[in-house]
Amino acid sequence: MHAIKDIIDLALREDIGPGDITTDNLILDEKLGRGIILAKQPLILAGIEVAKEVFFHLDSKIEFHTQYKDQDKISEGATILEVCGSLRTLLKGERTALNFLQRLSGIATHVRSYVEIIGDLPVRLVDTRKTTPGLRSLEKYAVRMGGAYNHRMGLYDGVLIKDNHIAACGGIRRAVETIRSKISHLVKIEVEVADMVQVREALDAKADVIMLDNMTIFQIREAVAMIDGKALVEVSGMVTKKDLKELAGTGVDIISAGALTHSAPSVDISMRIV
Repeated sequence: MHAIKDIIDLALREDIGPGDITTDNLILDEKLGRGIILAKQPLILAGIEVAKEVFFHLDSKIEFHTQYKDQDKISEGATILEVCGSLRTLLKGERTALNFLQRLSGIATHVRSYVEIIGDLPVRLVDTRKTTPGLRSLEKYAVRMGGAYNHRMGLYDGVLIKDNHIAACGGIRRAVETIRSKISHLVKIEVEVADMVQVREALDAKADVIMLDNMTIFQIREAVAMIDGKALVEVSGMVTKKDLKELAGTGVDIISAGALTHSAPSVDISMRIV
């Protein structure tokens, strides 16, 4: 929670700076008001507690009323949240709160559209590290609210040997053997591969997870047959909605898609003072 408060503090300082020159000169300090945050399109909600925290960060006396929680499906025109208290606070926090709510709900809504395509197929849809700098924890939270899962949070919590690591180490076997000698036996090792030769190398090196990067459907099916349950199989690279159902039916265990976060459009949410 401390990290979220730091993100909110930075966002408010960015927007308000030394003071809201408009609100501070128009609105009396003691004036009270009520803000109604409205959904202007159907959406999957994510970030309602973050939006609340924005206003609470400015004024601990602010009160909130809502019937919704994150992950709920919201209809167009619905009142997501009522915010009551100092009118100055409502006006100062409005844009920052909406920015968080629109962005996070946008990701959740976008992700849900992918999840619905996969349906009950036995594959896990995960995100990547292609997130907005500084907002990763929030954006990956929104992915979960949309019904998908998180890949590693950063470079610190999972081994993923990629093409440049392989090139720098002189091959997959050497890279896997080197890192296995230095990490805990509890940490899984994932290797990114680009062709069937590398799939075999990763198998021989006893990688725990093999990531098939930018392969064709035919290559993916061939790789799944070769791996034959000896490692988890992840597919990544240029994953699109139109290919998703076919990818999910190839027998892979995991589909990772950077588009879950980097291509998610913000949803339309507004606040009206009454």
